[in-house]
Amino acid sequence: MTVPVPIAYFVNQYPKVSHSFIRREILALERQGFVIQRIALRGWDAELVDEEDFKERSQTRYILKGGLLPLMMATLCAVLSAPLRFFGALRLAMRMGWRAARPLPVHLACLAEACRMLQWLHRSGALHVHAHFGTNSAEVVMLAHALGGPPYSFTVHGPEEFDQPQFLHLETKIRYAAFVVAISAYGRSQLYRWVAHSRWSKIKVVHCGLEAAFHQIAATPSPVAPRLVCVGRLCAQKGQLLLVEAARRLTVKGIAFELVLAGDGEMRPEIERMIAKHDLARVIRITGWISSDQVRDEILAARALVLPSFAEGLPVVIMEALALRRPVLSTFVAGIPELVRAGENGWLFPAGDVDELMIAIEDLLTRSADDLNAMGSAGHQRVLARHSIDNEASRLARLFRVAILGARHFDAMQS
Repeated sequence: MTVPVPIAYFVNQYPKVSHSFIRREILALERQGFVIQRIALRGWDAELVDEEDFKERSQTRYILKGGLLPLMMATLCAVLSAPLRFFGALRLAMRMGWRAARPLPVHLACLAEACRMLQWLHRSGALHVHAHFGTNSAEVVMLAHALGGPPYSFTVHGPEEFDQPQFLHLETKIRYAAFVVAISAYGRSQLYRWVAHSRWSKIKVVHCGLEAAFHQIAATPSPVAPRLVCVGRLCAQKGQLLLVEAARRLTVKGIAFELVLAGDGEMRPEIERMIAKHDLARVIRITGWISSDQVRDEILAARALVLPSFAEGLPVVIMEALALRRPVLSTFVAGIPELVRAGENGWLFPAGDVDELMIAIEDLLTRSADDLNAMGSAGHQRVLARHSIDNEASRLARLFRVAILGARHFDAMQS
């Protein structure tokens, strides 16, 4: 019988509508014998739509909930209980604030957050802590380790970490980590750029995954309606404005189609103004945030997923669309070509090229149902082979166990 292994997960905001992949990973690891303590900075009052996310919120502890006093008390406790460790961590936090993306007070706040997290880690007996994203979440777990907490690791998704690796001090975070996860070969290559060759072995590839329940449904033939769906946060990096421009031009050419923008975000007002300006409300619909089940329904109701991203890691929604046997139209960006194969399970076009985007859409709209069903089947097989959440969680579980054993061996050597 497997002995339960206590570890912790830390995310800036959890749960979150756009981060269902973290929930899937946590639940898959629990199925493999880990007892996972969920810790986040915020998210206790965030808008949610999935029932699973409501369950996750009830199990999550929030560092910023309760305001400033708990942070101050935790910091004072860290100073008094282990002053040498605290001042070592303080020096590290100050180094992180030098020529950084954010000013020094933010890094001192990360130290206070790490002090509060440390108390919870010790009480739970966590043997390892894993963070998602190489931004301030990775910094907090690094500082908690410097304060005397367990070994840590973190997953880098991109594109933010790749946009400003030096200002995020990504090399420092990797240096102190037990290991670092990239979600694609492309992501691994970007991390290789910022660390010495001697540390390349720390960087592992573990894909985001899908649970079987998401795609274990009967194959649904490609719909007759000329509908496309774009799923994702409405933001600059996803390229929805380019998609609206392509829709305008296709409408001028008299091509019949429907476009669903499934998601919400900071660019929604600008996108809505552009839709109104070009009188496209009859062909473009914005859903706002929707649940995982609703995302699945929108994908199944479309002939294909279109994602004209300018910057990415490897979008989970592409995995979801292929798992549901829908081809994908997307860009030659980051890890996308590792999953989408042009002519086999979708279309790839240069990022920012509205003409090539239109050509891809027009080609899709003229394809027969048999062609689209064959592409969907090829995509289904590819994504299941590469992105099973239980398989990927097994990879991650092995990394955790090796890190924990390594830390115990080191402690034994020091004693």
